[in-house]
Amino acid sequence: MLKSLTLATVVAFAVTPAAQAAPLGMAQVEQTLRKAGYTQIHEIERDDGLWEADVSRADGRFSEVYVDPKTGEIFDEHDSRALLSTEQVLAMAQSQGLREIHSLERDGATWSLEARNARNQRVEVRLSGYDGRILHSERDGWLD
Repeated sequence: MLKSLTLATVVAFAVTPAAQAAPLGMAQVEQTLRKAGYTQIHEIERDDGLWEADVSRADGRFSEVYVDPKTGEIFDEHDSRALLSTEQVLAMAQSQGLREIHSLERDGATWSLEARNARNQRVEVRLSGYDGRILHSERDGWLD
């Protein structure tokens, strides 16, 4: 019995997804940005669950980018990926259970909005501008 329990525990740890790894810290985000070709990183700070960085490129262009601390994905409106339209973002948000959506605004390659979630809680949400997935969501206020 003890052997089978130990084996089950080992198997459970072996198949646990790597997505549960610790979020990226500031130094790791800076490395990620440098590897992606940004020549200067002027400032890095946390904002709405993501890392926000002011960066310069080799051609001298300056911009603000976001980095997902869970995956290291960089959200840069100046890369070659297509951005969703307002209508597409609204449709994606609604398909993920958000309703009474307002204060929708694009911030680089991400979208910010306020809405009510499936539990009728007011939330502030940050969505990917590339595919509309929720990157971060937090309750807005204490009294809903």
